[in-house]
Amino acid sequence: MTTDDRLSQLKNEFEKGQMELARLEQRRQEICATMLRISGAIQVLEELEDGRRQESVLASSCSS
Repeated sequence: MTTDDRLSQLKNEFEKGQMELARLEQRRQEICATMLRISGAIQVLEELEDGRRQESVLASSCSS
């Protein structure tokens, strides 16, 4: 294998690595967005649950 062949091979591998990093970065961003939506949904449900508990406590204390 000549030096030129090896240089060409290494440049090709480097380009493939850059493309893979770009693909992984895109996937990371998609996962972060999904986790942010899930976090928001968790927060909303927890707040709804807390509100129901407070209503239940208030109703039971007022009916006694």
